[in-house]
Amino acid sequence: MTAGPTTPLLDEVTGARQALTVVLPARLRRTPAWQEGPFPFELGIRRTDTQTRATYFAPASARALYGAPGRPCRWHQPLDIKHEGLHLLGLELLRAATARNPEHALAVLHFSVETPILPILRMLAARNAPTTTDPLPGLTGPFDPAVLMAGTADIVQDPTAPFALARPYTIAFLSPTAQHTPALREGPEGRLPATADRWLWQLASRSNPQDFPLAPETAADHVRDTVRISADWSALVLRQGAAFLGHRPDTGDDDFYAFGALHSRTIYLDALLLGALQRDHIDELTDELSEVFTSPRRLAGRVAALERSIALFRSGYWRQHLTAHGPANELLLAFQNQHRLPARFNEILTEAADYSRLVQTQESQQISGALGVLTILGLPLGTALGILQVLGDDSLPHLLIALALSVAATAGVLTTRYGRLVLSSLRGGKSSPR
Repeated sequence: MTAGPTTPLLDEVTGARQALTVVLPARLRRTPAWQEGPFPFELGIRRTDTQTRATYFAPASARALYGAPGRPCRWHQPLDIKHEGLHLLGLELLRAATARNPEHALAVLHFSVETPILPILRMLAARNAPTTTDPLPGLTGPFDPAVLMAGTADIVQDPTAPFALARPYTIAFLSPTAQHTPALREGPEGRLPATADRWLWQLASRSNPQDFPLAPETAADHVRDTVRISADWSALVLRQGAAFLGHRPDTGDDDFYAFGALHSRTIYLDALLLGALQRDHIDELTDELSEVFTSPRRLAGRVAALERSIALFRSGYWRQHLTAHGPANELLLAFQNQHRLPARFNEILTEAADYSRLVQTQESQQISGALGVLTILGLPLGTALGILQVLGDDSLPHLLIALALSVAATAGVLTTRYGRLVLSSLRGGKSSPR
C-alpha cells in the first residue's frame, strides 16, 4: 500500500456523504441530566431510539448497551455546532462501570464532515502533528469534550489510567461520487479494484502511505478481515479505528447510503461499543488475575472473587453472537480479533481453573491435616482411657497421669516425620520433613 500513481490518496477527496464518530474514555462525575437512551438518529419515519435498536441485539447485549427500565446506562444530548467543515450533531455517554472503576464511561461524539475526511482522521490520530502538546488534537475549541461535558464527565487523558486510549477511536463513513473510481465496483456484479481496499485501510488506520507504508508482501494481511456487507459497501475494523466505504456512486438524499450511514452511526457503532466494553472488562480481569498471589494467605478468597468476576462478565458482556443480523456479528468478531479477546479470555479461564484446583488441593490437605491431628490426639487418649476402664480404675490421679502420658505421646508423635507433615498440611504450607 505504498504511494504511487495507481494508488490514489484520500487527502484531497470529499465523499458524497461523510460521517465521523469519535469514541473517548471518560469518567462520570454524576448521572447526566441528559435525555436517556442512545442518540436517536432519524431517517424518514425511522427513529433509532432504544426500543428500535434493542430489537437487533440479544437481551443481555441490549442491557449492556442501553440499560434496563429504571436503570439507564446511556444518555444523549443533541447539539448543532459547525466549525471548519465539521458539524457536531450530538453527544452520548455510555456508563461502562467495572468492579474497580465504577465511574468508567465511554463518550461518543457524532459528526458530519463537509471537507476531506482523511486529514481530519490523521489529525485525530496525531499523524500530522507529532509534536503537539494538545492531548486531543482535532477536538479543540467548540469541539473540546472537556467543555461540552463540563460538570458531567471528564475525559481520561492520562495514558497510565485504566482503559485510557492512546488516541480517540474513530468510525468513518464515506460514500463515493462517480468521480471516485478507485472505490467503485466495476459494474453491478464486477470486482472491486485493489485501490478500494487501500482507501478503506487508509480510513480505518487514519493514515496515508507516507504515515505508514506497508510492505507489498504483507499488504493483503492488513485487509483480510474486511467485512463485505453487500456489493455496495465494505467495512474494516482495526485496533484504533473502523471505516465504512461505498462501492458505487451515491445518488443523493434518497440513496441507500443514507441508510448505510445511519447504520454505521447506530447498530454497527453499538456492536463496536460492546467490543470496547468486553476489552475493558478483560483488561480488568487480567489485572485481577495477576494479583492472585500477592497475598498467599488470602489465596482462596482472591480466587473466589476472580471466579465471581468471570461469571458476571460472561453473564453480562461476553458475547460473540449479537444478533441474527450478520454484519453486526462480523464487526464485533473483527474487533475481538484485533484485540485478541477470545484468546485472552480463554487464557484467563485456563489460569483461573488452575488456581481453583490449587485452592481445592490446599483445602483438601488442610482437611486431611485436621483429621490427622484428631487421630494423633485421640488415639493415645482413647487408649489410656480404655485401659483404665478395662482395669476398673476410677482414681483421679491415675486419670490425670493417663492424660499426661497421652499428651506426651501426642507430642512425641508430632515430632516425627508424619507429625510434621500433618501440621504442615494443616497450615497449608510446604513441609520439610527430614
